Amino acid sequence: MTKILVDGVEVDVPPELTLLQACEAAGAEIPRFCYHERLSIAGNCRMCLIEVKVGGKSGPKPIASCAQQVRDLPPPRDNMLNELVTKSDTVKKARNGVMEFLLINHPLDCPICDQGGECDLQDQSVAYGRGGSRFDENKRAVEEKFMGPLVKTCMTRCIQCTRCIRFVTEVAGVPELGATGRGEDMEVTTYLEAALTSELSANVIDLCPVGALTSKPYAFNARPWELSKTQSVDVMDALGSNIRVDARGDAVLRVLPRVNDEINEEWISDKTRYAEDGLSRQRLDRPYIRENGALRAATWAEALEAAAKALSGDAKRIGAIAGDLACAESMKATLDLFRALGSPNTDCRPDGAMIGGGARQGYLFNSTIAGLDEADAILLIGTNPRLEAPVLNARIRKAWLRGADVAYIGEEVDLSYPYAHLGTSLADVKDRGAITEKLKAAQRPMVIVGQGALTRSDSAAVLHSIGALAAAASLVREGWNGFNVLHTAAARVAGLDMGFLPGAGGKGARDMLQGGLDTLLLLGVDEVELPKAGTVIYLGTHGDAGAHRADIILPGAAYTEKDATWVNTEGRVQFGRRATFPKGDAKEDWTILRALSGVMGKTLPYDSLAELRAKMVADHPTFGQVDYAPGAADLTGFDPTALGAAGELSGAPFRSPIADFYLTNPIARASKTMAECSRLKSGAMKVAAE
Repeated sequence: MTKILVDGVEVDVPPELTLLQACEAAGAEIPRFCYHERLSIAGNCRMCLIEVKVGGKSGPKPIASCAQQVRDLPPPRDNMLNELVTKSDTVKKARNGVMEFLLINHPLDCPICDQGGECDLQDQSVAYGRGGSRFDENKRAVEEKFMGPLVKTCMTRCIQCTRCIRFVTEVAGVPELGATGRGEDMEVTTYLEAALTSELSANVIDLCPVGALTSKPYAFNARPWELSKTQSVDVMDALGSNIRVDARGDAVLRVLPRVNDEINEEWISDKTRYAEDGLSRQRLDRPYIRENGALRAATWAEALEAAAKALSGDAKRIGAIAGDLACAESMKATLDLFRALGSPNTDCRPDGAMIGGGARQGYLFNSTIAGLDEADAILLIGTNPRLEAPVLNARIRKAWLRGADVAYIGEEVDLSYPYAHLGTSLADVKDRGAITEKLKAAQRPMVIVGQGALTRSDSAAVLHSIGALAAAASLVREGWNGFNVLHTAAARVAGLDMGFLPGAGGKGARDMLQGGLDTLLLLGVDEVELPKAGTVIYLGTHGDAGAHRADIILPGAAYTEKDATWVNTEGRVQFGRRATFPKGDAKEDWTILRALSGVMGKTLPYDSLAELRAKMVADHPTFGQVDYAPGAADLTGFDPTALGAAGELSGAPFRSPIADFYLTNPIARASKTMAECSRLKSGAMKVAAE
């Protein structure tokens, strides 16, 4: 630690901190445009100028505080600590001059700029800007750039901070932005005037400190002060990214990231951000009953009576499957209802994943997401994290940049960072001993198993083989559990935690989807082929595949329309909060099931959300551990060699279950923005193949 003075206040700071960080540690506010905590230092904007006093004497001129570290300061002189001065007249005059230069070519677009009201340049110009301009020469103008359907450009406003360039290069790993020209002629552009292809591309909108890069789908829709802001949790993948839902009236207008260093840092995927327009399209807003081959609108009383009748037969011939977007409350109510009816046919794995039912560590991301920052050897098996969890993939890339070795088993893909390709399947791997020794020698080794390895006919054997590898490589050791499962469904871990699995003698999802049941209740199941025979009751939000097949439709609430519990891939319990109300006559899922239980004479023992959650915690204590990822806190009872079952491994390559990142669930498939992104991505892939 190093002692310095900041505006006369003595502080003790680590020598690796920048002077800007040291000033902020002392409580001083430093303006900046180019500096960002998660990006490399550029030193472009010069707005963070401060004075440095050595031996009580100031240097010849102010310096950029972001570009120098505390360890770079000269040794103290005359028994006086080095002092950083942030509020002197010299500093203020220097910052005023920098601001005047930054505003020379910046157009007065604030009344029509979407950044208005949340613009760093606006805020800093209030503190350091002049009341008028002394610039009489012609203003610079820059042509707009095409960056795809998500990012709207107005490059005349650009102040060349290069945050966007550094983000796509360093964090996203897709270096498609750069600068051309020099001095006044410098322009930030895509190299080939093509759309950005990164699944994280729209984060440049949040990073842009001016209005040069704004949201194209959100353009001219609303001002920030018109919106109600609700903190919630993302369900587009199993990461559980922390988000803020901005709504006006009954419409969600945008989704923004919230900072959570344990999960998503401050990034979200483009699907998380822009699938929101799918919340208002193709919605189920009233119950329906199929009569004479066609669906007709019905009252709630009619629909519940029909559903009760369909479920009142032989308990062994009815079943329930929970889809990828089902919340914990809806699954708990369904599980309680079906057990009360005597049915053992329940499953939360519509894709047939061979996982769950044993120790909790057997299906969690045990190293935790933040644990990737410590990993020094990472083996990916049957997963494409760039499509399955783009924010997690950026964290793996950060580990690679830090020096971690990354190896991959599966169909060769572009992960945005180099990796050692060991084979397309476990049967294809030649030297398992070398892999084991490499992992065993690492301080913090990790194996990440994806759903591409767990949804095959040989998945039990695959899991058993991976468990043996984990044991041989000592992945589970004191203070560390390197065995990790990366889920793709937001609902999956909560379902496994509460035992939403087949009961004694019950059928799993694969068997139920083959047919043979009289009635099947679907909680938003749309991604699998549904049985042709039997009665299908669909409780969901959109007119997707499940609703098309359904005989009875019960309209539910989307994730932004209910208070709900979600458990992410690392086992962290989080709460999503209601930002708008359900559409039309739709209701929250658990209330529909509670009403259905009353019609069937099997009334569930809770009348409010609080009572339901209390029952859920009482039956399954892990739901009471809010915002807690267990990690390696408890390793008792976990034996990797007990995972799966011995068997013959197939030579078929591991493939990610996600073929199109933008169209993975009913909300995304209803989104016009996601459809446009998918079209452009497919076109780019076709051109690349040719």
